[in-house]
Amino acid sequence: MNFIKRAWLNLIARKSRSLLLILVTGAIMLFVMAGLLIKSAAGQAVANAKASVGATITLTANRQAAFKKMRSSSAPSGQPGKRPSLTLTPVKLSTAKQIAKLNNVSGYSIAVSAAANAKSFDAISTTSSSSQGPGGMAASTGDISISGVSSTSSSSSFADGTDKITQGRGLKTSDIGTNHVVIESELATQNSLKVGDAITVKATSGTKKTHSLKIVGIYKAKSTATAGMGPGASDPANTIFTSYTLANTHKGSKYQGTADSVVFTVSAPSQVAAVKKQASKLVSSKYSLSLDDQNYQMVKSSMSSVTSFADKVLWLVAIAGTIILALIVILMIRERRYEIGILMAMGESRFKIIAQFFVELFVVLLVGVGIAAAGGAFVGNKLAAQVTASASSTSTGQTASQMLGGKGGAPSGQAPAGGPSGQMLGSARTGAATQQKQTKLAVKVTAKDVALLFGLGLAIILLAILAAAAGILRLQPKMILIQ
Repeated sequence: MNFIKRAWLNLIARKSRSLLLILVTGAIMLFVMAGLLIKSAAGQAVANAKASVGATITLTANRQAAFKKMRSSSAPSGQPGKRPSLTLTPVKLSTAKQIAKLNNVSGYSIAVSAAANAKSFDAISTTSSSSQGPGGMAASTGDISISGVSSTSSSSSFADGTDKITQGRGLKTSDIGTNHVVIESELATQNSLKVGDAITVKATSGTKKTHSLKIVGIYKAKSTATAGMGPGASDPANTIFTSYTLANTHKGSKYQGTADSVVFTVSAPSQVAAVKKQASKLVSSKYSLSLDDQNYQMVKSSMSSVTSFADKVLWLVAIAGTIILALIVILMIRERRYEIGILMAMGESRFKIIAQFFVELFVVLLVGVGIAAAGGAFVGNKLAAQVTASASSTSTGQTASQMLGGKGGAPSGQAPAGGPSGQMLGSARTGAATQQKQTKLAVKVTAKDVALLFGLGLAIILLAILAAAAGILRLQPKMILIQ
């Protein structure tokens, strides 16, 4: 009788055993499929991160060099005992434009900080702020903080969602050279200001001219808490956003064509070190270049954990599946010794008997792969959600600790680029949400995954049958029938 026909009849005749084999094989294939899907999705997530997460390089004044120069300087002439002051060299925009032309640099944003005093409106005052001097006169630092940017969308506080435009519009690159500003909603409410109104402020440096500004947008900050603000600090609601050219105008004519910091976006995060090396050749020792690819490294790190977990699942399930199926086949052989003895006595070769067991398990494997293909996405999504949540929490916690502890962020003593130094804590807090979004895995079952699963399943049943074949090869028909 044909061994393929015998295998089919045996499966039909022994329904309970066939169902048990299908359930066991289906469970093994289901977890192998889940491991394959998680590994594939993690690889795709890393590939997407390389293309979309991005990395940045920040060009600022070299504070370390400035401190070194200050310590080596003598007291000003005619003023013995007076300590020399720290002088930071502003970044030249001409240098920034040269760096922007380098390969893999997709764009750049400019940040300038300045101060002014409110003239036609009242700044928000707090009990913790001492920005006003005796008699209610504004201190030289100014009661209004000016954040000059290329555009509000390029500012870190707007990019991470800390600030959000609620009325009007944000600043665009077309606003460079204009007097357009965006103010905070609390400041607007207190002074009954709306989009289209004009306000005047007085510069605290340079010629201390009065400037008329036009409100084109109103933003809402997530938090304007003043807890921890030191003496002289202004309420966060007093921060207004302008173009960097207008901010430089408030600082004085010598600051035209400069910036406090310039952030360059690197389109290929893997090339960020090479871009920094090339950019270093274009700047002098007065400037400092610091790279930030934390988002990319966070995604890469968490995905490495997920990929490692998927590999472990694959190996564990494959090994356990081989052992389980081998034991089942051995038990099947012990149960069917008499049947094997009769077949061998009738002249059936041992190869065809082994082939019969292979055909039986092959049919079971087909059903098991079908079960895995149907339920693999569900199990894969559940496992992926648990693993990525754990990996994201670990990576985000480490990164937040580094940012708040001064590791892996901006150089010592240097404010983060893209906004006021107070935005550093906000960036750390929003890191978890960003990371969670970036590490979400899209688990999908494809024909390639099913084909790979079938190949792995085929290898598992082959190993199981080979492990049990020794028992078949040792059997002697005469001894079986006598027993």
